[in-house]
Amino acid sequence: MLRLLIGLVFPLAFATATQAEVFRCSDAEGNTVFSDTPCGENAEAIQIRDNRIGGRFNQNLPASSAAKPEPHEKVEKASEAGSEPETCRFINSTDLRRYLIREQVVKGMTREHVRSAFGNPPETYGGPQEVWIYQTDYYGALYELTYVYFKDGCVERVEYRKP
Repeated sequence: MLRLLIGLVFPLAFATATQAEVFRCSDAEGNTVFSDTPCGENAEAIQIRDNRIGGRFNQNLPASSAAKPEPHEKVEKASEAGSEPETCRFINSTDLRRYLIREQVVKGMTREHVRSAFGNPPETYGGPQEVWIYQTDYYGALYELTYVYFKDGCVERVEYRKP
């Protein structure tokens, strides 16, 4: 039984190891040929980089609760620095990429996310509430105004208005 198991497992392990290799050869006419087995006397083993796309599941996750300061400490530090704490909602990386590709802005995005989606704002207004205004032209005429309202450095709401 042990011999049978070794007889079955060993060839499978060897087959997967050889499948990972790629060889480059030149044929008689001078053409380059690629193969998963040595294809001639001049066979050259080449390395192929792993080109799978994607990321890890732990990317773009909020900090762990152990690393977060207590809420009262956060407010005290912000008041000392003279700026408000950043309280943007978490947007997972897949949804964020989808919004940016669609040039879409949603509640909870940061200023950098808005710049990535819409570009630099042509008009900005500070004051009690920061507002960025974008214009959409249609055949050279003003078609729509997009108002992006920020609170504590995060998008609070987005309004689309006709001029």
